[in-house]
Parts: sequence; structure tokens; C-alpha cells
Amino acid sequence: MQTNEIYKILDEISPFSLQEEWDKSGLCVDMQGDVECIYLGLDLSLEDTINAPKNTLFITHHPLIFSPIKDFKNNAYPKNIIRQMILKNQGLISMHTNFDKTHLNEYFATKVLNFKISKKNDFLIYCDVDFGFDEFVKHIKKSLEVDFLKCVKTKDKVLKIAICTGSGSELVNELDSDVDYFLTGDLKYHFAFECKENGTGLIDINHFESERYFGEILEPILKNHLQNFSKRIIIKDYKNPFLTL
Repeated sequence: MQTNEIYKILDEISPFSLQEEWDKSGLCVDMQGDVECIYLGLDLSLEDTINAPKNTLFITHHPLIFSPIKDFKNNAYPKNIIRQMILKNQGLISMHTNFDKTHLNEYFATKVLNFKISKKNDFLIYCDVDFGFDEFVKHIKKSLEVDFLKCVKTKDKVLKIAICTGSGSELVNELDSDVDYFLTGDLKYHFAFECKENGTGLIDINHFESERYFGEILEPILKNHLQNFSKRIIIKDYKNPFLTL
């Protein structure tokens, strides 16, 4: 099976036409011949390309290339990875904002946090819950398997929440007016201060912790579509680049 055939299947699973205008999902690095192995993961590292065999197709959530590469004069990221992929005839397809909309946000809300979805609007997932604030934070920490969370507390009772995995602070003005807490990642100080003043509660669910499920979501779906693909499909276990010390 060749890259273009797998691309068409991925496009059926989560149409690339759904990606945001600024996004770089789709075929990022092409390869020649048959795909001998598929790696699924949140990101792509140099170590992955070195350890993976020739003719491997990587399918990642985050695109490797966002800005144009003007030259290969040095060996900085992501040039080092692309160079290694070319040498080993490896390919890369990324499913980013399209997969957020079709699978990742919903999976995070229902399978990770175990909430029922009351409404879905593009990137935003809404859930009706019933928690006290401390109980709610405890539930999120346990679900994400983390010891600490950054929070902006505005209410003692949590009845309606909005969720956007990854980094979704730019969506705050699109929230329903009755949302008690907004759960997303990569929150900054000035944004948190503004939300506090405006009465919008925040829970920073972190970028990595909210999106690390990409491989486990895609694997069973992909296997169902690739029943004649006899080669290996591997989920890469990525680690958070941040350490909590």
C-alpha cells in the first residue's frame, strides 16, 4: 500500500478540508514505493526517524512544518528530521485541526473526563456537569494523571463547562454566556487576568496532557480501514517535554 492510498483513507476518517486556513495538515513529506510500517504519534522527533525502519509512514497530530524552510544550511529542527526522512525514504502525514474537530475534542470530553456532551460547536465541546470547584479540579487532575493544575477560580459551583484541547484561548469570546469554566491549554498570565476580571473561570488542562491520545484514538479506526495492510502499526509513546519538578 502506498502513501496516497493511506492519505485517501485518512481523508475519509477526518477530512483535511476541515482544517483551519493557517494549518498545515495533510501530506507533509512524501515517500516512494510501498509503506512498510506506520507510526502514530502526537509529534515527530529525530529519534523517531532514526529508530524507525526505512519506508515508514509517520502519521502525527502536529505538523512538522509550519513556516517555509528557505535552506538546509544547518541541522536545526525540523531540517534535521526532514534530512533523515529523505535518506530513509520515510513519509509524514499530519492530522491537526481537522482531527480536533472530528475526533480529539470529543474523545477527551467523553473518554478521558467521562462527561456527556450537551453541545458541540466546531472546536468547542460543551458539557453539563454538577461539581463543587474543589471536587471538579480533583476530578480533572485524576483524569489527566497530573498532580498540579493552573486554575482561575471565579465560582464555587461548576454546572456548565466548555472544552478545547491543545491551545484554545482565542476562542474565549465565542463561549456561551452561561459557561462557568473553560478548559483548554497553554494559558498565559494576561489572558488569565482578563478572564478573572470578566468572571470566566479557567482550568489549564495543558497542551500535551489534553492531546496525547491522538495515537490511541486513530489506531483502531485506521486498522478497521486497513484490514489488508499486513505491516506494523505502532503507537509512539511520547513524553511531555516539560518536567514538573
